[in-house]
Parts: sequence; C-alpha cells; structure tokens
Amino acid sequence: MKILVINCGSSSLKYQLIDMENEGVLAIGLCERIGINGSKLTHKAEGIGKFELEEEMPNHTVAIKLVMDALVNPEHGVIKDTSEISAVGHRVLHAGTIYSDSIVVNEDVKSNP
Repeated sequence: MKILVINCGSSSLKYQLIDMENEGVLAIGLCERIGINGSKLTHKAEGIGKFELEEEMPNHTVAIKLVMDALVNPEHGVIKDTSEISAVGHRVLHAGTIYSDSIVVNEDVKSNP
C-alpha cells in the first residue's frame, strides 16, 4: 500500500509518498511560492535523485497536479499510475475546544462549525 502524505501551507505544499509495506519513503518534495512569482517544485525520488521544476503555480490545484505528474513521470517518478496510491493523508491544524487530538475527517466532523 502506498500513501501520499501532504501538508499544505498558505504558499507551500510538502509531500511524501510512503510505501507502507516497508515504511520506506519513495519520494519527498516541496512546492514553494504558490501564488507568488518564482514558484518551484523540488522532487526527490528514492534511487533516482533530485528533480527541480520552475513553473508558475497560481494555486494549490496547480501545485498538486505538478506533484502527481512528478510522481508518475517516466524519468524521475516512482509509480506508473496514480491508482497505485491507496490513500492520501493531509495535515490539518486543529484548535479550540471541539477537537484537541488527531481524528479522521468524516461527515460529523465536517458538519461541526
């Protein structure tokens, strides 16, 4: 099972693709300057090395598309198809009195103000 873990900030997107069979990191990367001139993707793949791409990323939708393209790229990718990704985890900050620990985001969580 392969899991894509992402952590989006206001102008960045960090990611790791983890192979849960051996808990190894297949790829790690960072999209920087999302929504700002000079956007850049840095992608490091296990056994392949580092790939960098300077391309405008006006929003996080474009950034995640570039991440997915890097993961399946024949030269520097680590999977043949995105269907190899079994799950996606996203770090979300929580605060306040309702949620103080990590939880699965389900319909009940979504419906809380």
